Amino acid sequence: MGEMLQNILSPRSFRLKVLFISIICLIIPATITLSIYNYLTKDTLKEQALSSANRELTIANEYVQKLLEDMMYITNFIQVDAEMNTLLKEKAKKQMEDTPEQKYQQFIDDSKINKTIDNITMLGGKSYVTILLKNGRSYTNYSNFEFVPTDLFKEDWFEQLNKTKGYETVWIGSQPTMFKSEKKHNPYQISVARTLRDDNLNIYGYVVVTIMENKINEIFKNMTGHEEMVLLDSSNHILSQQDEKGIGELFRFHEQLKDGNSSNIFQISKMDYLIAEQKISFTGWKLVSLIPYKQATNKVNAIFNKVMIVQVGLFAIFLILMTYFLRTITKPIACLGNVADIVQKGNLSIRSRIRSKDEIGRLSTSFDLMLDRINEMFREITITEERKRKAELDMLQAQINPHFLFNVLNSIRMKVLVKGDKESANMILSLSKLLRMTISKNKKIITFQEEIQIVLDFINIMNMRQKEKVTVEISVDEEAHSILIPRFILQPIIENSIIHGLNQSAGTIKLKTKLNENELIITIEDDGCGMDEETLNHLQSKLILSADSDYSMPQHKKGFSSLGLSNVYERMYMTFGQEFKMEIKSEIGKGTQVILSIPKGGCKSNVQSNAS
Repeated sequence: MGEMLQNILSPRSFRLKVLFISIICLIIPATITLSIYNYLTKDTLKEQALSSANRELTIANEYVQKLLEDMMYITNFIQVDAEMNTLLKEKAKKQMEDTPEQKYQQFIDDSKINKTIDNITMLGGKSYVTILLKNGRSYTNYSNFEFVPTDLFKEDWFEQLNKTKGYETVWIGSQPTMFKSEKKHNPYQISVARTLRDDNLNIYGYVVVTIMENKINEIFKNMTGHEEMVLLDSSNHILSQQDEKGIGELFRFHEQLKDGNSSNIFQISKMDYLIAEQKISFTGWKLVSLIPYKQATNKVNAIFNKVMIVQVGLFAIFLILMTYFLRTITKPIACLGNVADIVQKGNLSIRSRIRSKDEIGRLSTSFDLMLDRINEMFREITITEERKRKAELDMLQAQINPHFLFNVLNSIRMKVLVKGDKESANMILSLSKLLRMTISKNKKIITFQEEIQIVLDFINIMNMRQKEKVTVEISVDEEAHSILIPRFILQPIIENSIIHGLNQSAGTIKLKTKLNENELIITIEDDGCGMDEETLNHLQSKLILSADSDYSMPQHKKGFSSLGLSNVYERMYMTFGQEFKMEIKSEIGKGTQVILSIPKGGCKSNVQSNAS
């Protein structure tokens, strides 16, 4: 299971990797975006739900407040209307009249008062108005059959009304309906009461305006939302709500109220509720709306779910399109991979033949060209190996004569030495050493000290051959003796100096070395005739061309060893690479100088690898 999961997470196919990475790069931002969107939407959702609840509550509050203001308007009118106050004050002072004139006047006054009451109660909904004087007289817009006004003196709240000052108002919360015709359909009523005072602020009467609680209840029921609305008094007892069963009881969520115009979300029994409240300033009461949070956000959640479904659908479509296009793009890469697998099995004749103009097309073209080049190199290597085997055979045949000649020379040296001719014996010894070094197959790489000995033996032989001797001055650092170089590197240069530089005449050849931090510099200098600039340039150009030429082809060779300067440069370049430098300096009449620069740090490793 773990291995399967690892293979899924780290596929070997490049195409699957591209698809996997693309899907991951698509899913992660989409997930983060949706998470952030969801997080931000929650806050917006909450704000919108609270705003919606407050808006609905404000509308309901305006209706309720208008209803209560109408009640206040009636009390205010009776309180401040001059004619009404004059008549009521007179009625409060007088006793019952007995004469016909007095009774008629009383009838006229009572009619005016009742007509005024009827006029002010025509606006708005139905309300019951009671004007009760201290002497027991009363004026109402209902009959005594409905309710006897003097029974108000027996109410508990009436004592509170007597304690008010000035124009203070007493709001009486929901109570059982007093009016007989209303009791069946409207079990509760709401009233407002105010005292009537004379010029000395003494109470001479009372005014009570009453409406049925169902008027407020109907406002709640007519609201378009799904809120549960209640009207609470200052002690959070229910005055009105959609369900009339709870009137008079303490509001069950009273602890979550903040006693002001506010809204918040709270949780009860793992369920969120949204509660909003607004205060009715002139009554001390407040209007509260309560709704489950999920219900408040149903519409927005539905929109969010639709958006989510659309986004997931678009994501799926985009994923399918992306997979299709990625497969189209990566198909040439898969084809190139299959070609590479076939080539790995040894079939070099196959070609990808993808010729698009993008990077994959260029890579395919380069791959095909590489296979062509490999086939060409195989053919060249085959030809080279055939030449090498032929050369080894020729060399084996040629070794017979040098061995025979070396043995004969050694015998001659011994006979000459026995006869006392040491000079001839030394010449033969030097020749034998050179011959031994020439035919030795195991010493392709020698130390710099051995190479110097070859140079000394060669000069010894040359001095015996020519009339005038060549002097050699050697100045070599002790540390340079152990450095390994290919054999017969210095001898061709010395040979050229003797034959071409000194013209086989007397002269001096200086061999010296200089060790720097990163390289060994070998300088061979003669005091011969030198070269002109044209000859020098021609010689240097031949050296550069020799590095790029096919070293398996036969070269034009000069001197004792048949190795020219070009051969020296080529062998040193093959051994040390581009870090090897060879420079030739010459002036007419001043001699010639050959400078070899060998990398010090890489001499032994490079040379040893070639020696093996």
